[in-house]
Amino acid sequence: MAQAQAESISLKISDGSSMGAFLARPESAGSHPGILVFQEAYGVNHHIREVTMRLAREGYIALAPELFHRTAPGFEGSYGDFQAVMPHIRALTDAGLEADVRAAHDAVAAQPGIETGKIACIGFCMGGRVSFLADSVLPVAAAISYYGGGIAPSQMGPGLLGRAARLHAPILMFWGGLDKHIGPDQHRAVVDALRAAGKPYVNVEFSGADHGFNCDERASYNATAAKQAWALSLDFLKACLGR
Repeated sequence: MAQAQAESISLKISDGSSMGAFLARPESAGSHPGILVFQEAYGVNHHIREVTMRLAREGYIALAPELFHRTAPGFEGSYGDFQAVMPHIRALTDAGLEADVRAAHDAVAAQPGIETGKIACIGFCMGGRVSFLADSVLPVAAAISYYGGGIAPSQMGPGLLGRAARLHAPILMFWGGLDKHIGPDQHRAVVDALRAAGKPYVNVEFSGADHGFNCDERASYNATAAKQAWALSLDFLKACLGR
């Protein structure tokens, strides 16, 4: 596994705002694929930075944009206080997120040593939804969504299923079978939309895992599911990016 280095950068967004981002890249020379890492509702925190570093050590130029930059630049919430993150979630718009993911993609595509046409995206929780959205607007080669709430219609909004026909790349989706926030009806709705649109997908449910199972800083962490999902994620990326 490669060594990696990281830095914080600032990106200009088309609406005139500025967005912070955590950029990690392998220290090894040569060309590398890229990946966008979309945050949980708790910000680009220690967990998301560590995921970004893990991907850089796997050989990716990885960038995690701060999607709450319009309301709370640098925000890092507490896993025990979901109410504190709600105002920032409610302030997000799909139009704003489209501008954000485009700027993030442009930033990775402009990195020295990037392999042209080999940029993917991955997201967790709220970021799982953003990964689906990004797949619909960016020329990514692969997309991964971990327990992405809000892709299917829910009490939070109308969802993104109308974008299924616009997806550019295969998508890998993970769900927790014990997740009370995103139930089986939502899993089925997403799969049905992708199947109807004729889009390639992989759908994985860990029956004994809950929402947030990948994060070892949450009470819902499931080490077995996290390990298996990570291995599947790396294999999926390699297959889609031709590495």
